[in-house]
Amino acid sequence: MAPKGKVGTKGKKQIYEENKETLKFYLWIILGANVIYGVVNLVIFNASTTFWTWAVLMFSLVIYGASYRSMRAMAQPSFAEDGNLTDGGIDLNMEQGMAEHLKDVILLTAIVEVLSCFSLYVWYFWLLAPGRALYLLWINVLGPWFTADSSAASQEPNEKKQRRQERRQIKRY
Repeated sequence: MAPKGKVGTKGKKQIYEENKETLKFYLWIILGANVIYGVVNLVIFNASTTFWTWAVLMFSLVIYGASYRSMRAMAQPSFAEDGNLTDGGIDLNMEQGMAEHLKDVILLTAIVEVLSCFSLYVWYFWLLAPGRALYLLWINVLGPWFTADSSAASQEPNEKKQRRQERRQIKRY
């Protein structure tokens, strides 16, 4: 059963602490996935290392770097001159926020990177990220824009029809 009443809000200090923990958690995920990939593909199977092994490693490092830097910039706190916390940054654990999508990209890349130790074809699963982005773009922006009724254009003919019907009724009586 859901609790009744107003949903509690987080304070600046709590957001700041949770953001630090979240950033640390995702940094460990990034480091762990890269260590596993590096040990398996670049140490154990060094003889079968190809251009594509290095290319997907560089791709994942770029994705990790961009996502993690964006999250860190969003969570950047600000302090007063006396050292007091004035702003804890954007809450990275907020549902339906941009940080949630960045965390999903990091997790997808880590999973694909570790599974690609078995086959480089696993990297095709990374195409789920642009697919999800296109889906969100359609649901939130393009779909409503294409299916929206233009209220001014639809009201004008209705008003004209209504006036004609009123005139016809007056003429009949």
